[in-house]
Amino acid sequence: MHTSKQGRRDIPLAVVSLLIVFALVFVMIAMPNQSVAVANQLMYWCTTVFASPILLFAFFAVLFVIWLGLSKYGQIRLGEGGPDYSTSTWIFMFIMSGLGSSTLYWGFLDWAYYYQTPGLNLPAASPQALKYSVAYSFFHSGLSAWAIYALGAVAMCYHFHVRKNKGLSLAAIIGAITGRKPDGALGRLVDLLFMLCMFGALTISLVLTAITFARLLSMLTGIPDSFTTQLIIILAVSVLFTLSSWVGMDGGMKRLSQMVCWGVVVLAGYIYLLGPTQFITSNTLSSLGLMLSSFVDMSLFTDPMGDGKFTREWTVFYWLWWISYAPGVALFVTRVSRGRTIREVLLAMVMGGCAGIWCVYGVLESYSVHSFINGLINVPQVLSEQGGEVAIGQLLDLLPAGRWVMAFFLAVMAIFLAAHMDAVGYAVSATCTRHLAEGEDPSPIDRLFWCVMLTLVPLAMIFAKAPLNTMKTTVIVTAIPFALITLVMVYGLLKWLREDYGDVPAHQIGEQPPPEVASHQSGS
Repeated sequence: MHTSKQGRRDIPLAVVSLLIVFALVFVMIAMPNQSVAVANQLMYWCTTVFASPILLFAFFAVLFVIWLGLSKYGQIRLGEGGPDYSTSTWIFMFIMSGLGSSTLYWGFLDWAYYYQTPGLNLPAASPQALKYSVAYSFFHSGLSAWAIYALGAVAMCYHFHVRKNKGLSLAAIIGAITGRKPDGALGRLVDLLFMLCMFGALTISLVLTAITFARLLSMLTGIPDSFTTQLIIILAVSVLFTLSSWVGMDGGMKRLSQMVCWGVVVLAGYIYLLGPTQFITSNTLSSLGLMLSSFVDMSLFTDPMGDGKFTREWTVFYWLWWISYAPGVALFVTRVSRGRTIREVLLAMVMGGCAGIWCVYGVLESYSVHSFINGLINVPQVLSEQGGEVAIGQLLDLLPAGRWVMAFFLAVMAIFLAAHMDAVGYAVSATCTRHLAEGEDPSPIDRLFWCVMLTLVPLAMIFAKAPLNTMKTTVIVTAIPFALITLVMVYGLLKWLREDYGDVPAHQIGEQPPPEVASHQSGS
């Protein structure tokens, strides 16, 4: 891989997106109460009006991914030559792109929210609600979520590696499908929405991680939980991910991803072996079975006889959240997946992503549930009255050598955040580099610039104590057009598959490019 020329920088896109982002931050700081009111109204409207279409979109994503993976098109190789990375490293890298460091926060606490506000019209704080709590966590971070990621990722991979279209951005692939120029009004708008969404999503993840980290660090060492502490944490993580980005994908992101994933495995393994092993095993299996057996019901639960609050505030919100991240994940997965087949990408993303998060969540959440039902820590009460960070600290402190486990947890969380920021930084810098071709990366200077910019917004939010939910609304609102963009990408993918491989027998796919693809590449 070599870096792009500096002359390809999309300076107008960078300037406009930064002006809008900082203007939004200024408004949130200057008018916090009004910002929250507007954000709440927008959130309610989006999750109410688009509830049924978004539920159908996520359900469709699962069905489409299963069909595509089992079809003859699954054998198509995405680019020439062998894979650039080993399978484990490859899976680790795009898991880091799709999961923020706040995953570790939710890993202990997600079930407690569903216990207090359960779905399927179950009574709150009941045995049934507790039974479904971890199952709902598996559902919201499972098949539908990773299938949503896979839709855009496969389409982008095909656009970039098989069709050899230049430009690793949403505007580029939409332009290739519709025939419109990526630099036109539509392309500008699509990429601008992407930039705003990436800033918002990363800000939420970074701020939540910094708050959690500072609170746990205070519990561990007695260091005051202050803005200065949070500032030092963010700057330290930013230096780490900036160095990683500067070194490049092979030397930086690759190593960070390996460190994080093995760190999470060690943490989960320690809790599994030294915690309530039998309960963790049985509760994880029971929750997995309950989620799978109730999958259709959970997926299409619109609550027409009730107020639809759970569907609106949880399932629809989650699907919009995953959709908002999907374009960035698609860009990153495309960068690291040359030489893989479509089936490998789908299996690794959906099965690999689900298996990883179910195993980790199963251990962390089941340990948390066990502590609750045995009267050791009332996790839902601590969560409501003192905050999730305190609940996590108390849960970690219960373990053998709890203080050391807490220190290890903090280290993993910091590296997790750095790896995720690196992936987002790559996607943003790639979008702001015009006509990026296969074999090219954005220049180190551009990646460094966006590392700095992606750090400034969260710092401003924390310093001014701006309402984080307002930024969350920004992300969710931009997710709605991304759902339409993803459908256009799926349409383009199906169109290309039919044109390029529709008449090719299944046993010949993968041996060599068919005439249609070869002629297209030679003419591009």
